[in-house]
Amino acid sequence: MPTVQKGHQPLPIWSLLLPIAAWVIYFVGVKENTILQLIGGALLIGSVLSAVHHAEVVAHKVGEPFGTIILALAITVIEVALIVSLMVAGGDNTAYLARDTVFAAIMLILNGILGGCLLIGGLKHHEQFFSKKSATTALVTLVVILVITLVLPNFTTTTSGATYSSSQLIFVAIASIVLYASFILMQTVRHRDYFLADDNNPAHHAAPPSTKVAMTSLLFLIICLGIVVLLAKALSPAVEAMVVGAGAPVALVGVIIAAVVLLPEGVAALTAAHRNRLQTSINLALGSALASIGLTIPAVVIVCLMFDINMVLGLDWKSMVLLSLSSFVAMLSLNHGQTNMLYGIVLLVILATYVFTVIVP
Repeated sequence: MPTVQKGHQPLPIWSLLLPIAAWVIYFVGVKENTILQLIGGALLIGSVLSAVHHAEVVAHKVGEPFGTIILALAITVIEVALIVSLMVAGGDNTAYLARDTVFAAIMLILNGILGGCLLIGGLKHHEQFFSKKSATTALVTLVVILVITLVLPNFTTTTSGATYSSSQLIFVAIASIVLYASFILMQTVRHRDYFLADDNNPAHHAAPPSTKVAMTSLLFLIICLGIVVLLAKALSPAVEAMVVGAGAPVALVGVIIAAVVLLPEGVAALTAAHRNRLQTSINLALGSALASIGLTIPAVVIVCLMFDINMVLGLDWKSMVLLSLSSFVAMLSLNHGQTNMLYGIVLLVILATYVFTVIVP
């Protein structure tokens, strides 16, 4: 039986209308009206889901592993734009915003997205297989960037506290870009075969979309990303007021921002795991983690140096312990080229521990 040609079907109407409605509600104004804030929050989530769909269409057109790279870079654009806009706007939490958001993103990716994929895949398919070389390549790069950006500032002596001097910030930014660019070179050119899914299911190989559909999705992906940044920024004061009003630490704001930003990546990765395409899930999760810190930190460093904004990068001891545990368990979980649901449960418990200790430090 021939494969159904789904690639040339028109885009679903909701994926086009939701971001347009979100732009409309943004220009109407959401800062002062509670009802509009609730509507804006719903449309923000809808725009994120639309971004997922359009990114998947574009990814299907360009093929793997370029598709997962496009989605990871799209998510990073959202994260960078949101962090930079909030830092330039100023506030009491400005110095810690980049650190808290990036750390939250890494914890959510390594434990939440990756753990969720392993659990869902294990529940439905018992065991799933992937290229161990792809995971090792990504994790080695990720751990080095994590240490030099979030841990090493606590042990340098040029400046006091968990900060870097200007020259140190420039060095770390360059090092992060070099490492991320080297990983992309491995993923797309030198060792592309490490990251290709061994997938013989014909249901997963529908014809790619037409150029017209792909270009429309690319346009709407940009539209979605733009409104996600603007709405998230507009709604962030309400979110921060809600967090403070509930008596929770301000660091929870970074977790919420990271969760919103990573929702497209998470939905796409979990869907791939459910379809028994764990290699795609791992490419999405680890690629997003690398882009999240390998590109976000250099971008924020440039902004901080330009606007003379103080930035604290070093994590406290509790966070360093949780980061080390997450990295170690992720390495063990992906060390054999096959997984089961227990790995997912363990990672999700670490995520729950992280969120709980943010709320109850």
